[in-house]
Amino acid sequence: MGNELLWAILLLVNFTLVLIAYRLWGKTGLYVWTGLAIMLANIQVIKTIELFGVVATLGNVIFGSLFLVTDILTEKYGKAEAKKAVWIGFFSMISGTFIMWLCIQFIPHSSDFAQSSLETIFTILPRIAIASLTAYLASSLHDIWAYALWKKKWNKTWISNNLSTMVSQLLDSVVFCFIAFWGVFPSEVFWEILITTYLIKWIVAVVDTPFIYLAKRMNN
Repeated sequence: MGNELLWAILLLVNFTLVLIAYRLWGKTGLYVWTGLAIMLANIQVIKTIELFGVVATLGNVIFGSLFLVTDILTEKYGKAEAKKAVWIGFFSMISGTFIMWLCIQFIPHSSDFAQSSLETIFTILPRIAIASLTAYLASSLHDIWAYALWKKKWNKTWISNNLSTMVSQLLDSVVFCFIAFWGVFPSEVFWEILITTYLIKWIVAVVDTPFIYLAKRMNN
């Protein structure tokens, strides 16, 4: 199974799980998803893959689902509830990063086989976390503001969703990549990652539009 097909399946699975969480637990389900998704996104983003013939990082899909969450919350409950999700994600990332940093400080037993793998992931995670938190706050708060602005101006969900998310994804991609990856990869790989990261997130933003309409139909 190729990366492109796996990516499409991952996209469908993530957005479907957002709707399932919302259907089962309403706003609470979206808040839970936010905490889970931001932690998984910042672990996945460490992995580089080839997608559509170019270098990309994993994690763009599940991170993109966070914009679907804030758009659903803004659409159905208002900006205050959407901002609450952003701060829940912020707290989850800080807490998870600090806890895992403490965990890798423990001296492993001679029988341990996981320490080196945990160090590989969570030693780089503080830099990823700083990049993610900065980009996440800037882009998510912009997304909430922009969604409400375009919704008020045109009262069209698909316009509000796409305009707010696409600009927010650009802001997120630029801020995140420069903080997380500048100097980590060769310059040509860095720019390829930045460009493909945004293009992939742009596709994610387009694809999530039907899901926000499905969410609007749910009585939560």
